[in-house]
Amino acid sequence: MPAVEVTWWGHSTASIRHDGTHLLTDPLLTERVAHLTRRRGAAPRGLVPDAVVVSHLHHDHLHLPSLRRLPAGTVVVLPVGGAGLLSSLDVEAIEVAPGDQVRIGAVTVEAVRAVHDGRRHPGSSWSGPALGYVVAGRARTWFVGDSGPADLLGADVGTTDVVLVPVGGWGPVSRRSVRGQHLGPREAADLAERVHASMAVPVHYGTMWPSGMRAKQSFHSPGQEFAGLCPQAHVLAPGESATWRASPS
Repeated sequence: MPAVEVTWWGHSTASIRHDGTHLLTDPLLTERVAHLTRRRGAAPRGLVPDAVVVSHLHHDHLHLPSLRRLPAGTVVVLPVGGAGLLSSLDVEAIEVAPGDQVRIGAVTVEAVRAVHDGRRHPGSSWSGPALGYVVAGRARTWFVGDSGPADLLGADVGTTDVVLVPVGGWGPVSRRSVRGQHLGPREAADLAERVHASMAVPVHYGTMWPSGMRAKQSFHSPGQEFAGLCPQAHVLAPGESATWRASPS
């Protein structure tokens, strides 16, 4: 019987285990990144994935110190235009654009569209498309990546069994620089319904916060708000897992 196990490690970092293949999303394996500090859950250690998928080039998603902690030779699938950022690392970089597919173990990983700033940072010469990924084997799992709301979001995905969907951000998402760049709980619930997901795991909230700034309720609450809007929600604490299993035929 097909099964997908998802372990959330905080922020956009999750393990997807499907048909014996372990994929790690947007690894952030440290207590700090730039001006952000981990406020909930310990940084994961000792992960040995079959491959990593990176949604976009922002420092908290393509995090070089975290990638250095993975075993030598780890496959890293990332947006086209970003492989040069990994030149100092002992990894196998595979660049993809929407529609591209990569075979990893027993699953196929397809890059799909997201709606987000794809630059490394404002003014950076490093840029690529923001992506999500559909992991397909005997089931279908969609890691949305980072995205704002848009009618086209999910149009290239189709029906999925499991969705890992962002429900917040790393700080006060009302600030002008990120408006329209992230989903909130309502948009995330609508998206899960759009692709008929049987299990929806909220991510990208309640983990990283600017150092020295008191975390507001809006930092902690998106997961529970999402659960109140999405009957298929499985809200995890960092380090917790949930398993989707196909219904017996």
